[in-house]
Amino acid sequence: MGIHHLPGRPPVPLTLRRSGRARRISLRISQLDGRVTLTLPANVPEAEALAFARSKENWIRGHLARRPDETMVAIGAELPLEGVPRRIVAGSGRRVIAGAEHLAVPAGAVGARLQSWLRELARDRLVAASDHYAASLGRGYSRITLRDTRSRWGSCSAQGALMYSWRLILAPPEILRYVAAHEVAHLAEMNHSPAFWDIVESLHGPWKSPRRWLREHGHELHQFRFQEE
Repeated sequence: MGIHHLPGRPPVPLTLRRSGRARRISLRISQLDGRVTLTLPANVPEAEALAFARSKENWIRGHLARRPDETMVAIGAELPLEGVPRRIVAGSGRRVIAGAEHLAVPAGAVGARLQSWLRELARDRLVAASDHYAASLGRGYSRITLRDTRSRWGSCSAQGALMYSWRLILAPPEILRYVAAHEVAHLAEMNHSPAFWDIVESLHGPWKSPRRWLREHGHELHQFRFQEE
């Protein structure tokens, strides 16, 4: 299948994917990274799917135009830390220092230094939250891994391995705690049944508001680029 392009200025990459379960051509634009995916039934020609995409060009470009612009993390840029916007300034020491309104970062490779610092802070927060909820649940997990995932904020494997997006450290603290409670709840229920949501409620308390926040604002956490690609 692979990558095709919708002609125009600029061209729009289209990812074509076949599905044996699909009954019609469907079009999806990821809120996280703006990826445009066309899903085709097994017997539909690629040309028909591309014609469908061309018929939806105005909708596709309009949706992409409403996405927030990417922000390169550098001195002078603004970045949220635990939900609070902070201006990145040049630091005089060797460590990143977080103030009420600023993030002081040592000169040289500002984006890479700040990303490393954020990952470590995210690990501290997520380990503490996971330990707290796992103790409340009476279940243990095997390990915690942090990644820069685009399709999910966390996961729990059948072996009890927890994975989180380190970008959760950019969100308000209650969002990070909700995701930790959500994944720890999967240690008991590997599904999204009513019993699972009852566990999330018992661990975290009301969860619909942080879940809604992620649906509505989660993509904003991916607008920040820490290094040139």
